[in-house]
Amino acid sequence: MTGRRRKPRRGRIRVVTVVVVSFVVLLTAGAGWVYLKLNGNISVFDADGLSKNRPRASAAGQNVLVIGSDSRSGDNRSLGGGEGDVGRSDTAFLLHVYGDGEHAVAVSIPRDTLVDIPPCRNPDGSWTEEQRHVMFNSAFSVGESPKGNPACTQNTVERLTGLRVDHTVVVDFAGFAAMASAVGGVEVCVPADVHQGDLDPHRGSRGDLIFAKGRQTVSGRKALDYVRVRHGLGDGSDIGRIRRQQAFLSAMVGKVRSQGFSPTTLLPLADAATKSMTVDPGLGSVDKMLSFAMSLKDIAPHDMKFVTLPWRYDGNRVAVVQPDADALWAALRADRTVDGKNAGKGGTALGGTARAGAPSPPAALGSAAPSPVTPTPPGTLSSDVVSGARSADDDPCANLSYG
Repeated sequence: MTGRRRKPRRGRIRVVTVVVVSFVVLLTAGAGWVYLKLNGNISVFDADGLSKNRPRASAAGQNVLVIGSDSRSGDNRSLGGGEGDVGRSDTAFLLHVYGDGEHAVAVSIPRDTLVDIPPCRNPDGSWTEEQRHVMFNSAFSVGESPKGNPACTQNTVERLTGLRVDHTVVVDFAGFAAMASAVGGVEVCVPADVHQGDLDPHRGSRGDLIFAKGRQTVSGRKALDYVRVRHGLGDGSDIGRIRRQQAFLSAMVGKVRSQGFSPTTLLPLADAATKSMTVDPGLGSVDKMLSFAMSLKDIAPHDMKFVTLPWRYDGNRVAVVQPDADALWAALRADRTVDGKNAGKGGTALGGTARAGAPSPPAALGSAAPSPVTPTPPGTLSSDVVSGARSADDDPCANLSYG
């Protein structure tokens, strides 16, 4: 009888073993499926369009250019993308990740800023002539491709700043809306009622109410409308809209961190993000993007800052204010924070690899780059830059004057 009892026990062990092994295989296959799915989502732009005369890589921190595109391709058409089949840049900021891995600052560049656009590569392989004193967002439209020209925008930012852009990321309308939904919506504040006519001035009527004044959570299309609307809020300018975009991104960063970094939280966000992004080859895989994401994990919300390139109106356009802008770029080059702290600690790459010995970048050869500036000591940045900085932990309703 004892022998008869042992057989079922061995049978149960075999069953449990088979179940466990099957579960492990399933998990492994699932992880592989997730990897392939996310990897297949990523689009990479042609790096052959980058300038041959670029600023040198710096040992202090890294720079990531983020471009918001209003192309009408794909799902963007139903979300109010730009007219025609040419990709356009709706917003852009340069994210500087400091060498200590604990600080970052996003510098918004107004799309109407007057800049010089260096020679850029067209889709047919030819190169354009330099364009002087033109709007910044026109760089993305060089070549009139439906997907835009990220390399030309990167060339223009390097010319403007004298800083090397290590990576470039383009996010389209559909992806932005999907990411806002993936995090469960983002809390914002609206300083006044907003109607359909405020979002589309050509509508000819005020239309229905889109946003009521006050605190609310937005996601999907409403999140996109919030960051795009210009008229009816503040002075109706692109500068006002930039402040609102910074407030939204601040709140979104805080929301992601508050939810933690569990797979159930991050997978929907990663899926939405990778579907919406076009990146440079240096970020063109899940492994590379994960390495970048991990480099941001130690940045506390208070140490994630948002500022705007020093500017002034030039008619109905925006001009760069000097020497304030050069002082800002010099501070980033020296890995000095907006509030004057040295955040270099020797400098590390996005994936955590030390970049010892990399020289400080001079201006690109043959470019009309900013004049040389001695690395800015603490406290010498423009008071407008310092006082206008937002943090990712700011209450979106603390100041209703933005917009």
